[in-house]
Parts: sequence; structure tokens; C-alpha cells
Amino acid sequence: MEFSFNPEQQHIAEVADTFLGSVAGSEAMRRAMKRESGFEVDVWQKITQKMGWHLTHIPEQFNGLGLGYIELCILLERMGANLVCAPFYSTVVFGVNALLITGTKAQKRHWLEQIVTGQKRLTLAYSGQGRGWGTKSVTAQYQKKDNDFIINGNYHYVIDGHTVDALVVAAREIKSGNLGLFVLPTNTEGVTRCWTPSMDQTRKLATVKLSNVILDKDSFMGEESGDSLATLDNILALACIALAAEQMGVAEKSLNMTVSYIAQRKQFDRVIGGFQALKHKAADMLNRVESARSAVYYAACIANEFMAGNDMGAELLEAASIAKAYCCEAAYFNSGLALQMHGGVGFTWEYDVHLYFKRAKAAQVSLGDTAWHKERIADIVLGSAD
Repeated sequence: MEFSFNPEQQHIAEVADTFLGSVAGSEAMRRAMKRESGFEVDVWQKITQKMGWHLTHIPEQFNGLGLGYIELCILLERMGANLVCAPFYSTVVFGVNALLITGTKAQKRHWLEQIVTGQKRLTLAYSGQGRGWGTKSVTAQYQKKDNDFIINGNYHYVIDGHTVDALVVAAREIKSGNLGLFVLPTNTEGVTRCWTPSMDQTRKLATVKLSNVILDKDSFMGEESGDSLATLDNILALACIALAAEQMGVAEKSLNMTVSYIAQRKQFDRVIGGFQALKHKAADMLNRVESARSAVYYAACIANEFMAGNDMGAELLEAASIAKAYCCEAAYFNSGLALQMHGGVGFTWEYDVHLYFKRAKAAQVSLGDTAWHKERIADIVLGSAD
């Protein structure tokens, strides 16, 4: 595989840096943090209507750009570095991927068309409280009655769940235990949504409750007779790769902020960046960033293979866990060192360092922490060895 950007990908990265530098700075981020929605409408409109980033990996047949997961990760890396407050991750990663992987032709045509025009935003709801981050965490249940489906259950940690227009929800069939996926508008009767304040103020979470929600057969995603367990695993794996790209951006920005600070801060009539101990720490941070970048873009290449239906796509879960496990540590390590090396000011509200640390910690837990993913890698490797 080629691990260097081609000219088009390099251009995407440069344009993203320029654009986000003008619309997603510290002031914009702090304004969005104060809103319950978690984003400013004009910023989201610029991302979608002006830049068209939400079209990145949507196929051309649905009026998307038809690019791949590498290009998507380039954007997510830059968004992580700027802590962009926008419903991009929820809609473009969770919503679009779910539709592309398991949506029916009618569902793709209906929902992707509205995502492309910026009319609708989607997210994924699947995890019950206290049950982890994998498919085992699905606790909601459904039953079929005539030609309809009745769903009951609670969902926690739903990204942007209180503001999106539609949900992709996972539930288990009461009798068989098979997992099913459904897409439903949030104004459906029986849907209750509530914003859940969390440590990371730059990304909003919600709790969603479904009480006797009645859906017709057109809402079911995939084959009714099958089990969508593997499908949900793949959706979450793609989300892990995207989140790892964001974490890599957090790790790199933490390094850059720190190097800039220690190059100016003086103690004992010397710039503290000249002290060998701090140079070693900065070198450790750089090593984490470069290793994280390798893991993310390898996983992005595998994601492209998976979306194309090629043989190497079978490595998706393993590649996703490798990227997420390493990037969890890289973002948390770098943002933590950034706090230390900024000294007392690193903990103050006026500096952005603490916001990167909070994002790193929240992202570390989301979709499974390092230990969870290392255990899954071990299961995959040992299973293949048997």
C-alpha cells in the first residue's frame, strides 16, 4: 500500500487547514460549547454548502464526491486538531456508513439525498447503559406484529442524539435474540430525547428512549430474516477508524501547542524549550503522533477495501482495533504532557489545552478503550491461529 498522500489528497489537507483556521478557531469553539445543540448553524452550513465535506465518501450515484476513507480521515484529523464543534461525525460517519453498508435501495435514495442537500442529519443509537461498547451492549428489544415492528429500550451516549433528524437504532428480536437495525425520524411517536452533559463540552451526547415505537417494514435495514450483528460490528469498526483519526489530530495539536509554548516561556533567564528533559518529552510526543498516523491510514486503506468489497476488507475489525487502541493512548499521553509542560496556565479556562485533554479522555472511552480493543485483537489473532 502507498502511505503517502497523492497530490489530490495533499490539496484536501491544505484546503482543510486553511478553511478550519478561519472558521473553527478557539472563539468559535467556545461559542458552540455554550449551546445545547453543540454547534453553530452557520459553521455547519459552511462545512456542507461551501466545502461539501459531508459528500466525501458518498458514492457519485447519490450525488456524492465518491472519494474514500483516506480522504475522510484527512478531514477528521484536521477536525480533531481544531476540536470542530459540528454534527459531522454523527452524520457522516455513523449515519452515512450505516446507510451505505446495510440500507435498502429505497432508504439510501431517501436519506442520502436529504443528507447530500443538507436537509437531514442522522446518528447511531445502539448502546444500553453499563454494557460496554460492542454489539453486546445492545439492550433494546423489538417484536414484529403483523407488518409492523414495535421497539422498546433506552440508548445512552448517543452523539448529537438530541438534535439530529433521524436515528439508526439497534434492537434485539425478543424471541430469537437476533439483532436488527432500523432507521426512523426522531419525530416518531414514542421517541424521547434528552441532552446528557459530559466532560467533553466540544461533543454533545444524549440519552434516547423508545417507548412502544411502531415502525413499518420500510424502516427495517437489511434482511428481516437475518442477524445484523456482523453489520453493526462493521459500522462500529468504521467509526473507530474515524475516531482514531480525530484522536491523532488531538495528539498532533497538543504537540504543536506545547512546542510553541515552551519555545517562548522563560525560566531562569532561559527559554524552557532548551531544557533537555522537555526536549525528550516533546520527542516522545512526536513519536506517538507519527506512529498513530501510520495506524490510522493503514486502517483507512483497509476501510476502502472493505467498502469496495475486496478480500483485504476482511481485516477491518483488526485494523480498526489497532488504530483505536494506539490512538487512544497517543491522544491521552500527548494532551496530558501538554498540560504538564504548560505548567499552571495549562489548567486555566483561558487556555485551550484542557479542552484537548477532555476530548482525549472522552474519546479514549468512546467505542472501547485500549484494553477493550487489545482484547479483541487477541481474540482475532488467536482465533485465526486455531
